[in-house]
Parts: sequence; structure tokens; C-alpha cells
Amino acid sequence: MEMLREPVTSVVDASRGGMSGNTGRYEKRLSDLAGLYEDAAAHSDLTRRLDDPVVYAVEDFRPGDHAGDLIYGVTRMMPGLIGREFFLTRGHIHAKADRPEIYYGQKGKGLMQLESPEGETRIVEIGPQTICYVPPYWIHRSINVGEDDLVMVFAYPSDSGQDYGIIEASNGMRHRVMADGNGGWSLVENKDYRPRSGENIADLMKRYA
Repeated sequence: MEMLREPVTSVVDASRGGMSGNTGRYEKRLSDLAGLYEDAAAHSDLTRRLDDPVVYAVEDFRPGDHAGDLIYGVTRMMPGLIGREFFLTRGHIHAKADRPEIYYGQKGKGLMQLESPEGETRIVEIGPQTICYVPPYWIHRSINVGEDDLVMVFAYPSDSGQDYGIIEASNGMRHRVMADGNGGWSLVENKDYRPRSGENIADLMKRYA
């Protein structure tokens, strides 16, 4: 019989964008996001002028990678623009694509951009006390469309894994989220987007073993 695990308590600090009791932390700097933005020259220029700032940082609690458990944590995203394009995360689909995820807004104003294997786009707005459910099989990334840090709590099955290459293979997501010039945002078609083949889609839908 497997030994029972002890309960764990973590306290979220929305002002800092972190939590107590974390077992790990990582961060992504602006240089780590090269190739994601439409305006590559603006990305390179801003990276140099701001001395390669941290765009987002994650603190998480990972009990293991076995089925039947959860990984949870806190993401803090900085506000900013590359040209007209908001600061964003790399985005991923779960390696076991039938695994879902939950995001719970704590601070700031953001979006969850989701894309189906067939290329359909969905947008969920996230603010304080907003829960976003990311269903299985959806590619997803977070975007800070506000003027303050975006802080979110997340949780997903421990054996989910992440596949970051799926976005790169399609030359980005189908739409870009751009500032509309009036304090809001709009979706713009990604002219470099490469749709997935029927074979690619079928393979994704079988990713659960």
C-alpha cells in the first residue's frame, strides 16, 4: 500500500506574485521569447534597451509526476508591449493532451488565448477572482493586457507534461493579440500561421496514454 502523503499549505502573495511552500521556481526573460512576436526588430530593440527583463516567473509545488496528483503554483507576468503585441507566455499543449488545467486570477488584467487542434481560437478574460478552465486538447497561453502585473494561480494533473513545440511547428498561434489603440485589444490573423494536417490532429487527439 502506498504511503499517505502529508497535507500541504501554500499562502499566495498576490502583490509579490509568489507563494509559500513552493518546491521550484523558474523565470523567462524577454530574450527567451525570441521568435514569438511579429515585430522581431522591436523585440530585439526592447530586449537591449531594458537589459533583458524578466517577463514572467513561476513558483510551483510539484509532489511528483505520477497520475492522480496535482501540480499547482503561481504565475506573475509583467505588463508590456512589443510593437502593438502584448507580453505573453510561450504557450503549450499538455504532452498528455487530454489533461485539463485551471487558472485563477489574483491580480491584474489578462487573457487566456486558446486554440483547438483544428485552429479555432477562444479568448477568456481573466481578472481578480476569475477562474478559467482550460479543457483537454486545447493549446493555451497567457497574455497580460493590463498596466499592472498579472498574477494567477494554476493547477493541473501531475502527469500532464508540456509540449511547447506545437506552437513553433505552426509558426505561432492562428491569431495575435494586439493593442487596439484605445486601451483595449483585438485579434489579428497571424499571416505566417501554418495549419496542422489531418494526420497531426489525429495524433494529438490520441495523446492520453
